[in-house]
Amino acid sequence: MIDIHCHILPGIDDGAKQLEDSLAMAKEAVCQGVHTIIATPHHKNGQYENNKLSILQHVKQLNAKINEADIPLTILPGQEIRIYGEMVEDFERGELLTLNETSQYAFVELPTNHVPRYTEKLLFDLQVNNITPIIVHPERNTELLEHPNHLYDFVRNGVLTQVTAASLVGKFGKKIKKFSHELIETNLTHFIASDAHNLKSRSFMMAEATEQFKDLYGQHYLYTFMENAQLLIDGETIYVDEPHRITKKKFLGLF
Repeated sequence: MIDIHCHILPGIDDGAKQLEDSLAMAKEAVCQGVHTIIATPHHKNGQYENNKLSILQHVKQLNAKINEADIPLTILPGQEIRIYGEMVEDFERGELLTLNETSQYAFVELPTNHVPRYTEKLLFDLQVNNITPIIVHPERNTELLEHPNHLYDFVRNGVLTQVTAASLVGKFGKKIKKFSHELIETNLTHFIASDAHNLKSRSFMMAEATEQFKDLYGQHYLYTFMENAQLLIDGETIYVDEPHRITKKKFLGLF
């Protein structure tokens, strides 16, 4: 299994604090059935800045330590980029990093409580510049939760999304769990990833989430999500089914 979203690099954001934490996370990932992780430290979120060259160096160092510890896990470079207006220019300057560096896919993180007005145009501009945006954990965005048609419009126009394993199993509450499954059922998401930060409050949950996914949606559909992760790191085209709108149920005949 491939985990495309994880804060395993030590000491550079709110993930692993030191090398020992990173190695402990690596061992737990293997226990969860993960053999490859894309390390995605925060960038431009108002608290952390981790540019491309710095991340590449940290990934190289952590892979060396993981090999020394004889842990069967490979770390690949990535970046969780908080959306901002100059993203296209900063990709051109070499400050921003696509997932696994060689792919055309890049993470875009929205603010927790809203979707900036310029989001649609920026997502379009990224695609014009041959970068496919992947919106991370849309199920935890307040505005998308209340107005899921915004996400439908993004996906219909070529944007991909990734839901968090912990969301699927209810660790962020019933409302977010319900929305996560609605995203799956309406083809509005394309990847499951851990977004793991540590082994206590924000662990992997990948084994539990994928088992639940298989029980609800079947082995074949789970395989599609897992294959998408492999296609991503290979820089190949992701499997995408036609998206559908999430329809709000009507109660007591009221509209």
